Order: sequence, then C-alpha cells, then structure tokens
Amino acid sequence: MRTRPLKVALLGCGVVGSEVARIMTTHAADLAARIGAPVELAGVAVRRPDKVREGIAPELITTDATALVKRGDIDVVVEVIGGVEPARSLITTAFEHGVSVVSANKALLAQDGASLYAAAERHGQDLYYEAAVAGAIPLIRPLRESLAGDKINRVMGIVNGTTNFILDKMDTSGAGYSEALDEATALGYAEADPTADVEGFDAAAKAAILAGIAFHTRVRLDDVYREGMTEVTAADFASAKRMGCTIKLLAICERSADGASVTARVHPAMIPLSHPLASVREAYNAVFVEAEAAGRLMFYGPGAGGSPTASAVLGDLVAVCRNKLNEANGPGESAYTQLPVSPMGEVVTRYHISLDVADKPGVLAQVATVFAEHGVSIDTVRQQGRPDGDIEASLVVVTHRAPDAALSGTVEALRQLDTVRGVASIMRVEGE
Repeated sequence: MRTRPLKVALLGCGVVGSEVARIMTTHAADLAARIGAPVELAGVAVRRPDKVREGIAPELITTDATALVKRGDIDVVVEVIGGVEPARSLITTAFEHGVSVVSANKALLAQDGASLYAAAERHGQDLYYEAAVAGAIPLIRPLRESLAGDKINRVMGIVNGTTNFILDKMDTSGAGYSEALDEATALGYAEADPTADVEGFDAAAKAAILAGIAFHTRVRLDDVYREGMTEVTAADFASAKRMGCTIKLLAICERSADGASVTARVHPAMIPLSHPLASVREAYNAVFVEAEAAGRLMFYGPGAGGSPTASAVLGDLVAVCRNKLNEANGPGESAYTQLPVSPMGEVVTRYHISLDVADKPGVLAQVATVFAEHGVSIDTVRQQGRPDGDIEASLVVVTHRAPDAALSGTVEALRQLDTVRGVASIMRVEGE
C-alpha cells in the first residue's frame, strides 16, 4: 500500500458534506485498504466559518474555495455545494489544476454537463456523480458501466422522495395535497419552499442526466417536459383506485418506437398496482430500467438524506482515488448517437380524463365524436350521476395510446362543448 495519502478537498459542509467528512474520518482504515492508499481530508470550504462542525479540525475550514482547489497538493475535489455557480467555476478550476471531481450537483450536470465532461477530458481527469440521482441507489454506474454493452430503451422511475411521500400519504390516508405537504414539511422531507420538488424541477434535472447516459446522447434540462403534482386531488386517487392504479410523479426517458429520437418527461401518472413502482412507499426512490438483453431491472432504496447521499459520494471517491493511483480514468461522456429529443406533443401516451357534464341524452355521443375527430381511440368510459346543481353527471374516459398533441387537442375541443361543464382532471396513464 502507498503510504503518501491522497488529499481531498471538500466543497460544502451541510447535511451531505458533514456526513462525507465523518465517514472519511471514522472509516479511514477501511477506505485506505479498499483504495490502496490513505485518503486525507485536506480542507473544507464553507460559507459560515464560525459554525461548529463536530469532528472537523478548525484549521481545515476555509471560506476561499478557489484557493483550496488551486492549492497544488489536492488530488480530488468533492463538490456538494449545489447550484450552478460558483460550483461550475470551481469544478472547471479543479480540472485545470489536475484534480478529479466527485459531485452531487444534479442541477449543474443537467444544465451544463457537456462542458464539464469536455473540461475533464481535456485535462485528463475524472468526473463522477453517482449521488446526483437517487441518493444511495447505485444507478449511474450500472447505466454507465454494467449496462454499457446493452441497449436501453426506457428508464422510468420515482426520483424525488418528497413528492413520493406526499402522494403516498394522499393515497393511503385520503389526505389532501396541502395536508400531506404539511406532514412532509414537519418530518423534514420537504423544504420550507418545496417548489423545486413539487413542481418537478428536481426530478427533471435527474431525468436529463439519466436520459443522456441511457441513450448516449446529450439531453439538457430544457429538453425535459415537466409538470408538477400540486393539482393532484383526492378525487384523482379515488379514480385511480377504481382502475386498480395509484398515482406517482414519474421521470420517464424512452426511445421512440423507430429508435430515431428520444424523449424525457416528468409528470404525475396513474400506474397499475401490479407495477413494481406502485409499491414504492414513503420517501423512497426506485428506477425501472428496460434493456434489450438484460430485460427489466429495478433499482430501489433511499433517494435522499445525509447518510445515503454521502454513501454514494464515498463510493465515487473510492473509484476516483483508485484511478489516480493507477494513472487511469473512468468513463467520460458518451454522446455518440446524437439523437434528437422529441417534443412532448409527439410522445405516445394514454389519458385518464374526468369530465363534469350535463346528464341528458346525447352527451356521450358528443364526447365520443370529439375523440374520433382527433384520432383518439377510447378504451373505457364510466358515467355516474352527480345531482349537485349545474353539474349533473361525471364522465370518466380512459383512452388508448395516442400522440400527446392529439390528446391535448381533444381536451381543448371537449371544453368547447355546451354539455361539458368542466374538465375536472386530466392525467396520463403509464406502466402498462
């Protein structure tokens, strides 16, 4: 074993960073044995230097992250500060100074991963980011390495623990959205401002990363179609249960049927209770991968939190340090297919549509005509009386698969019918 330690600079010491530092200290002997050399925490860049950080020597703390990265004796930078800047500049500077990087920064990778890959390759350094998607779940490395010889056709998963907790509570307890969000906040699953989670921004960034790796093409955050889940209601869950389904916020990345393009999207969807993702409870994550040779695979586990995310960071740190010792590099960007990303309107989906209608003869015929005029085939229809004033009946239509643009056009045409009082809810149906 080499006796000279590999030196690590830690950028950020919040929930995840502090756990990384703790594990590096408490498991130092094991890490050294697995790597083949000791690893040493050489500096920690923070914004608030006066905060007490248990287990970290005060002399390691600095507010000058750039100086730490440029110091000259650093082998690996671990970036867990998040956001686009200054993270992007710091990572680029690390590469320029011969330093490899382990990052958990999904937002930066989704927005500007190509330039980071290019900088890493230009300077002969590694960029690892297992912790950027699905916390402790080994997912990035299996996609980049274990399945590198296979053809992946679809990746579909629950990649945000906050939204899964909220939807699970709505499903199991009958709570409304606001009530379930309050519980998630009280338990620490939701931030004070939950917008990034509940509006799907967090999941969209992860979808961009997964699609890029799975399909060997560049997919940016702007390419991902996104819908939040704030409009999901208890009535939607009641409808889902009548269909033998539940509702999840899904990140879906898939090849087109002809293989000439890819799509990436995030939105709430009904999925059958028989699908493996339907049983993912609380704040857990799970990702379902469909590959030509390997078949169907599911990766499941805690998708967030200090210890789970730190576990993924440390796994990357071990791999990068081994590469340093062997003067080798791990996999870089694979974007050779250069497939276009199709807009959402071209995606073939199914819809569950709930309409408030007048209860009189001919209504169903009018509705069916609108679907036919837009080339959308109806799978099932259910109607029930609702004697509550102007709204006399509820009509639930489930479609066969059709281009999303045709389905959207159908909904807009339905709104124009005099007999349709309103569109109570619209939701896609997946996983069949």
